[in-house]
Amino acid sequence: MPMFKLEARLKRQAMLDLLFRTLTRLSAFGVLALLAAIIFSLVVGSMPAIEKFGFGFLVSSEWDPVNDEFGALIPIVGTLITSGIALLIAIPVSFGIAIFLTELSPRILRRPLGIAIELLAGIPSIIYGMWGLFIFAPLFADYVEPWLNKHIGTMPYIGPFFSGPPMGIGILTASIILSIMVIPFITSVMRDVFDVVPTLLKESAYGLGATTWEVMWNVILPYTKVGVVGGIMLGLGRALGETMAVTFVIGNAHELTKSLLMPGNSISSALANEFTEAVGDLYTASLIELGLILFFITFVVLSIARYMLYKLGKREGSHA
Repeated sequence: MPMFKLEARLKRQAMLDLLFRTLTRLSAFGVLALLAAIIFSLVVGSMPAIEKFGFGFLVSSEWDPVNDEFGALIPIVGTLITSGIALLIAIPVSFGIAIFLTELSPRILRRPLGIAIELLAGIPSIIYGMWGLFIFAPLFADYVEPWLNKHIGTMPYIGPFFSGPPMGIGILTASIILSIMVIPFITSVMRDVFDVVPTLLKESAYGLGATTWEVMWNVILPYTKVGVVGGIMLGLGRALGETMAVTFVIGNAHELTKSLLMPGNSISSALANEFTEAVGDLYTASLIELGLILFFITFVVLSIARYMLYKLGKREGSHA
């Protein structure tokens, strides 16, 4: 190849490489710019509410659009409780499904069951909400809530959390629907990370006489804990931001009560129900501030997850 053609080719490759690096850099900084723009717009939009209510907005349970008195305590509590209960239900169920699919299921069933899990993850949230309102809530009110009232509602300490009229809709119903929605996401991630564990490690443990549970707890989980935590955080993010399904079944009541059977509210359901009806700058600003609070809660949760993963990695390095 002539020297001038080689130099032209090298120059063209250098220009293409520079263009590629510039585009990737712009894409990365574009994400940061978009994040900053979202935060800025939320802060600016919520300034009237921040200036009037200040920190009291976070601890007030008042929500009176007629008198322009607003507080975020009830939606915050509802969001945290429903998401927390959903994870308490979803994590062990997802873990069990992932164990079955990777270690115990016959090979002929693994693919159909895996496809079924992926299909559940693709169902729109409004379908879950309609199913929860028209099918699950009536059955829950007729059979489950009376049993909870009779057998658990009379117990000391935990009784007040499971007492109340059997209406079907409420915080516990929303939590169960959320758990059903996040189970496919957590299960899919767990199954995929469990599959990447080297077969040699598992067969060595089985050869030493370990049970399936011991292999999962002492071999697979330590090897895949980063992916497992990531799957749980994915499910938590879905639970925190879920809107339509929760709006259908939570009751949308601005009331603070101990009972999980009573109607409540969440940040996302409050925004979905009231944003189009908001009249006045203060009402709109209060709803936007709810969105800012939800953004902050999600950021804190993800930051804690990253810190946990960092500590786990650092601990591994110290042991090594």
